[in-house]
Amino acid sequence: MKIHILGICGTFMGGVAALARELGHSVEGSDQNVYPPMSGQLQALGIELRSGYEPGHISADVEDVVVGNALSRGNPAVEAVLDAGRDYSSGAQWLARHVLRGRRVLAVAGTHGKTTTSAMLAWLLDCAGAEPGFLIGGVPENFGVSARRGDGAAFVVEADEYDTAFFDKRSKFVHYRPQIAILNNLEFDHADIFPDLAAIARQFHHLVRTVPGHGRLIVNAEDPHLADVLAMGCWTPVTRFGIEVEADWQARLLKADGSAFVVLKAGEALGEVHWNLLGRHSVMNALAALAAVDAYGLDVRALLPRLAEFMSVKRRLQHLGSPRGIRLIDDFAHHPTAIRTTLAGLRAQAGAKGRILVALEPRSNSMRLGAHSAQLAPALAEADEVVFLHRPELPWDAAAVVAQLRGGGCTVPTVEALLDRLAQIARPGDCIVFMSNGGFEGAPRRMLERLGMGSRDSGIVEA
Repeated sequence: MKIHILGICGTFMGGVAALARELGHSVEGSDQNVYPPMSGQLQALGIELRSGYEPGHISADVEDVVVGNALSRGNPAVEAVLDAGRDYSSGAQWLARHVLRGRRVLAVAGTHGKTTTSAMLAWLLDCAGAEPGFLIGGVPENFGVSARRGDGAAFVVEADEYDTAFFDKRSKFVHYRPQIAILNNLEFDHADIFPDLAAIARQFHHLVRTVPGHGRLIVNAEDPHLADVLAMGCWTPVTRFGIEVEADWQARLLKADGSAFVVLKAGEALGEVHWNLLGRHSVMNALAALAAVDAYGLDVRALLPRLAEFMSVKRRLQHLGSPRGIRLIDDFAHHPTAIRTTLAGLRAQAGAKGRILVALEPRSNSMRLGAHSAQLAPALAEADEVVFLHRPELPWDAAAVVAQLRGGGCTVPTVEALLDRLAQIARPGDCIVFMSNGGFEGAPRRMLERLGMGSRDSGIVEA
């Protein structure tokens, strides 16, 4: 089959493209802009990429057009597909039909931690010899690719609650029909498509409805919103995980920064984990992944030591280098809770005297709309200084957030001004963390170069 993927350079759609190519299909694709890192990965697979959504970019012999959820009615390529009566499907629909059918699907859902938990779960399954397939919304360092078919029965999929396509407004995860589903957490997000938390909760319950009675739900016991979802109806056995509550799977922190902890199942200590990840949220992600591995039927006790080898995902608290004694971190922050938990982990590591400088770009749709603006200052409480990128088109007042910060802060209109400010205030021993779920105009790489360390030396791959 020959397919054309619209929106191919997004992480999810790029993963679909890679899987289709691995399955032997002929694949081409287009995007508004063809950009790395996905463009390089796809071109290496022999996939032809075209920049722009011109109708002529879709070859005449294409049998199925796979449409990404970033495209809507009025897009010239979409209109051409509809006018010509071509066959089309969504990425989630194509994945379910051509990849997930007949597999033991493990889906990871939640407002936060989906990518890291999916990567961790795939890594543990791989360590156990299960040879899993996966599609993850990032690049796991242990694998170097965001998607693969896998030779085993297991397939791990990051289960996104965002809508599926212009013609299907259900969340993507309702297509996956997992046997094991992790519900990591639930908060309000995606203000561009959901009016309130209740609307997202309904979509999560649609996912719950698809998990069979012989399957398993792995649920964060500390999240009251997930309890409300289960209260709508549940037909599947539930395993709960948590740190400070009664749960089937628990952790006891050995270090405040989350770099060492004891894992307990039903109150019995299975062993200790010592790893490179930071933060309480990372420990919760580990508990979810371990509970899912256990539900799959593998020996968790034997797999615990392998978490020390887990290298997480690019742009998740990724250490880029320490030029002039200044530590640079790149983090995919998109929500106040993610910002708060990341900074809590860094603070526990740095101690009271270590300085944390934050470079923040409000890049997600919810952040740009101002849906989280009231929560930003409290989320940044652990930062000693915040340099806030307030682009002229931002429709809300970032200065009001800066005025409420516990530490110092300022707003700047450009990335160049942001880098100038960081260069002025940074000193040896500081940690600078760049927070954005977008490209940030290459700010982390540019800061490395300003401090005398090239991106090639650091191993950074720009998103």
